[in-house]
Amino acid sequence: MSRPVRVIVVNADEEAGPELRALLLSVDGVKIVAEIDEPALLAQTLAQFPAEVLLLHLDPNAAGMMELVAPLIAERKEQLVAIAMTEDHDAKLVMRAMRAGMREFLWKPFPPEQLTEILRRVGREAPATPQRVGRLIPVVAGCGGAGATLIATNLAVELAQLNGWANGTGRPKVAVVDLDFRFGQVAMFLDAQATYTIAELCDTPEHIEAQMIERVMVKHSSGVHVLAIPHDIEQAQRISAAQCAGVLAALLENYDFVVLDGPVRMDHSAQAVFSMTDMYLVVLQLLVPPVRNTDRLLQELGRAGYNLDQVRLVCNRYGRESGYLEPSDVETTLGHKLAWILPDDWKTASTAINVGTPLWEHAPKSKLRAAFQLMAADIARGEKQKSEANDSTGGQPRKKRLLPFLTS
Repeated sequence: MSRPVRVIVVNADEEAGPELRALLLSVDGVKIVAEIDEPALLAQTLAQFPAEVLLLHLDPNAAGMMELVAPLIAERKEQLVAIAMTEDHDAKLVMRAMRAGMREFLWKPFPPEQLTEILRRVGREAPATPQRVGRLIPVVAGCGGAGATLIATNLAVELAQLNGWANGTGRPKVAVVDLDFRFGQVAMFLDAQATYTIAELCDTPEHIEAQMIERVMVKHSSGVHVLAIPHDIEQAQRISAAQCAGVLAALLENYDFVVLDGPVRMDHSAQAVFSMTDMYLVVLQLLVPPVRNTDRLLQELGRAGYNLDQVRLVCNRYGRESGYLEPSDVETTLGHKLAWILPDDWKTASTAINVGTPLWEHAPKSKLRAAFQLMAADIARGEKQKSEANDSTGGQPRKKRLLPFLTS
């Protein structure tokens, strides 16, 4: 696929959600920018989220959903590829859809390759655009205290130091976002004093303008732009999953990399994040509790239809004399290789945290900082580092999920 394809999904069938999500996210370059289960929300969603494809799962009430969405498809038929799938073979339904501007109509069951090829064709035929479609990288911890905030902030800083980014010149534009809206510490780790926060961006109901983003972000001396948490918990509690997703979609149009500290829990906001992401960094230590929690997280992501090939395990605080589990045993248990191993340098890390300074500035020649430089370089090169997804017993690749609701 030559260009990323952003997809808005309308699906009122809860049971079909994981299978449909798994199919979409198995296609390289596809991002689900929004998933809605109420057709009445589509107009607002189309205004808020930029996308190339609108995918409509019309069942269980195909005629009723088509009645609601047809005018919206007609308004955007030149900018948006609309695809419908249904079990309903009513000829009137098909005619209504085609007159509205529906590009593709799929009858279930159909082979998954049929939808895959449509999405790849959209990617090949999408016109070149000066807009960015940045890469979203959440940093998720297997348990509390694993070091996700340290990793998110320092990774963002090191990405911002990379040279030769835009056609061989310049550096990437990088944002770091704190998704622990109540107790997050990203701004503190970078000693960033925020006048405005994510709450101000969430107050914008429609598509967020670049000027608004520029005003809200805190500019760090490293070049990273910081989006801080709300000033009080009451503001934090008012942020919805849709608002969070809208902010991230806007940031991806304005930054080359958006690094997230979180999500910290598996809720609706996390679902939106994992659908839009390019790579999940899951942080663990070689101890039994975080390994167990990481295994639970991977199982939950798999059940929900997310692409486990995008998972990268980050081992933090590794020391040979610390009595930890063996890395090879952890890899076998989790079915994933450890993509990066960060050395145990608690004194350097804790001092940097206490003074609110990234390692780039506090300890530029430390082994820990060198590990973050390597991680940033790997990610920027776009190395897939396919996690050789071995199962826990035989080292065989994980089997791909079947899609029973799509194929007979």
